[in-house]
Amino acid sequence: MPATSKAQQKAAGATLAAKRGEEPKSKLKGASKQMEKSMSEGQLEEFASTKRKGLPNKKG
Repeated sequence: MPATSKAQQKAAGATLAAKRGEEPKSKLKGASKQMEKSMSEGQLEEFASTKRKGLPNKKG
C-alpha cells in the first residue's frame, strides 16, 4: 500500500530511520510516533519508497 500524501511518505521515512536505529525514537512526533507502534519495517519501507511526484502535500 503506497503512501497517499507527501506528509505520510515523509513520516514513514522518519519512522523507518528510527526503527533501524539511525535516529533516536525520542525525536518521533505525531503520526511518526503512531506509525512506529503500529507498522512493521516492511510496511514502512513500502510507504517511504512511494514516489513523491503527483502526491498531494497533505491527505484530504
